[in-house]
Amino acid sequence: MSSKRIAGPEIERLIQLLAKVPGLGPRSARRAALHLIKKKEQLLIPLSGAMAEAVEKVKVCSTCGNIDTADPCTVCTDPRRDGSTIIVVEDVADLWALERSAALSARYHVLGGTLSPLDGIGPDDLTIDQLVARVAEGGVTEVVLAVNATVDGQTTAHYITDRLAGFETRVTRLAHGVPVGGELDYLDEGTIAAALKSRTAF
Repeated sequence: MSSKRIAGPEIERLIQLLAKVPGLGPRSARRAALHLIKKKEQLLIPLSGAMAEAVEKVKVCSTCGNIDTADPCTVCTDPRRDGSTIIVVEDVADLWALERSAALSARYHVLGGTLSPLDGIGPDDLTIDQLVARVAEGGVTEVVLAVNATVDGQTTAHYITDRLAGFETRVTRLAHGVPVGGELDYLDEGTIAAALKSRTAF
């Protein structure tokens, strides 16, 4: 027995799109859609404008893979950052999590995921070659592998370590505070800061 439609197709489409956002299931999407519609002037209209502007202006940084409205991004063009250290992360969410900790003012490199043979994700599907090229340009004395403490994360870390073995660059990884199986985006700022300060050779 099919469920009855309780709203017009426009509202149903809004609910279906919201349900695709991580952390929102069908029920939460319905609540969010209803709240947005009730607060049309204060929320829905400004949100639609912000999203349209994001579609037009947001781009991926060609240097590090961060998301910004400029290319190179704000992080890459900040002269106060230590250009000799590159922090390697899986995703932009991890970059933002590390930035919230404000523990290390360095540059970043977003891999775009991790190596996962079972899912068909190999080195060519990530930005590992671009990372090696950045190190090869010179001036990088340390690469911090800030990948998640998962099997795929550690496999990726070992692969990158092997790829960087021929360079005079120290490869380190996050240490204390990051639980095995944990993900950076779910850690608090204090834990991330402690992990960065206690990084060790990989």
